[in-house]
Amino acid sequence: MDHDGTEGRPVSAAELFDGLGIEYEHAFVRLPAQLAAVEWLTARLGAGARVLDVGSGTGRPVADLLARAGCEVTGIDVSGEMVALASAQVPGARFEQCDVRAFDAPEGHYDAVCAFFPLMMMSRAEAAATLKRLAGWLAPGGFLVTATVPADVEDVEIVWMERPVRVSSFSVEEYLRLQREDCGLDVLHHALSVFDPDDDRAAPEDHLFTYARRPAPAEGGAPAV
Repeated sequence: MDHDGTEGRPVSAAELFDGLGIEYEHAFVRLPAQLAAVEWLTARLGAGARVLDVGSGTGRPVADLLARAGCEVTGIDVSGEMVALASAQVPGARFEQCDVRAFDAPEGHYDAVCAFFPLMMMSRAEAAATLKRLAGWLAPGGFLVTATVPADVEDVEIVWMERPVRVSSFSVEEYLRLQREDCGLDVLHHALSVFDPDDDRAAPEDHLFTYARRPAPAEGGAPAV
């Protein structure tokens, strides 16, 4: 039996991150492209901006940096362990244990949504539908900042951080198409990078970061970046 009691079967997202706990932060907290994405976002948000952090993990670095910048931050995560850690580490934000597929918010409620790697343990149909819902939660002119591991795969079993998981993802081209065509967003920036986590159990990963914006009604000209 594995140390998490799963007997080698693929674990759910909640089981995965409940088992990792603070180890996940230690491995991924110093992710340069993520820090750059949050810095880009906070430079465009005013004090009191409402931000949803999907897959908020331990709260660091994303929710912590957003809260320190004066944003009103709500974090959601499927892992109760992650929510407990985030609540303790980032008292300036509010955290809720919830699967984003079950979360609901009013149309146009948030000034920005961050979604760093929360879609990969869904089917591609669920991930595409979730992206569309995230876009709908943005106020006109609001920003969606995301990251994923790009790959043209569906329901593939891999071993990640010594745990078996099933993952799906999109190619770079399809992920950008989803945001532009299905979600109606202006993709302002996208970049590929390779990150080597600070943990020998995790191999280097290809990352795709995107910055997108919901157009304002009757907005003319090119989107502001």
